[in-house]
Amino acid sequence: MILYPSVDKLLEHVNSRYSLVMLAAKRAHELDAGALPLLNEDEYKSDKNVGKALEEVEAGKLTIKGEN
Repeated sequence: MILYPSVDKLLEHVNSRYSLVMLAAKRAHELDAGALPLLNEDEYKSDKNVGKALEEVEAGKLTIKGEN
């Protein structure tokens, strides 16, 4: 279960839950492959890459092109 960031806050940045899941999964794979983080390491609350991807969405650093 996702406790932080909340799904309601995340959906303010992405139009649908499906888009949110796909965006977070893709970004988590990029982080697994060694992509640079979009936030400073000390800004992340999560240790896992999926959580980090969701935190990037909440911070407005990760968006879907053409949405919103």
